[in-house]
Amino acid sequence: MLKTKLNEKANEIKNKVVEMTSKGKGGHVGTSLSEVDILTALFFHTMNFSDCSDPNRDRFVLSKGHGSEGLYCTLAAKGIFPEAELDNYLKHESFLTIHPTRHVPGVEINTGALGHGFPIAVGMALGAKKQNKNWRTFVVTGDGELEEGTNWEAAMAASHYKLGNLTIIVDNNKLQLADFVSKTMEIEPLDEKFKAFGFDVHKVQGNDPEILAACFDKLDYTGNKPHCIIAQTTKGSGVSFMENIAEWHHRVPTAEEAEIAKKELLK
Repeated sequence: MLKTKLNEKANEIKNKVVEMTSKGKGGHVGTSLSEVDILTALFFHTMNFSDCSDPNRDRFVLSKGHGSEGLYCTLAAKGIFPEAELDNYLKHESFLTIHPTRHVPGVEINTGALGHGFPIAVGMALGAKKQNKNWRTFVVTGDGELEEGTNWEAAMAASHYKLGNLTIIVDNNKLQLADFVSKTMEIEPLDEKFKAFGFDVHKVQGNDPEILAACFDKLDYTGNKPHCIIAQTTKGSGVSFMENIAEWHHRVPTAEEAEIAKKELLK
């Protein structure tokens, strides 16, 4: 992969994810590493999101709330809150809990109960449209999360209300809690399903923020079709001994494993 500013930023954030989960002795390192390239493209290229109190900011929802560490490290890298706060992850009275809540600067809505973030994002996008506001809504879901039926009700509503200002990004790493998605509940072909629901669909390499940024640039946010980006990712992206291994959904790296992982990420 060509080293660009976005690629370097993504690897720096992944490095912090590994460090934070190891020190905090908790979290979901595999799923967070999977999504960081998506978050980097959004927060450092695509979205208008420098001041989380700006009423005209773009909105972001992490529907797969168990990937909180990736979001926390991205928000800290963006300067939304001090990076030193990451050292307090999971400590008593820290606002950095296992799932994101609105106590965290930059978090729009509490998430973690899977299947709810996307419907909420649809409501946000509809609200913007009804008020003639030009801010956009982006939401990241997991592929396993799409086994929840509420997502498809949300997709139907997004198409019905012609929400071109809404983009769902599916973190398509093909793994969920304890096994491959296909062995748990087959959801493919995702692209054809979202097309059938009236979405503008793009399938892209999801662990390259440059490719993702270019894809986001091409979307028509003023049109009548909501957008779906199927980001083909790898769980545990960037760390050889974590990639595509289901146990890294919950497993936390030891201090020794974290050092090995960080060396790989910063090569």
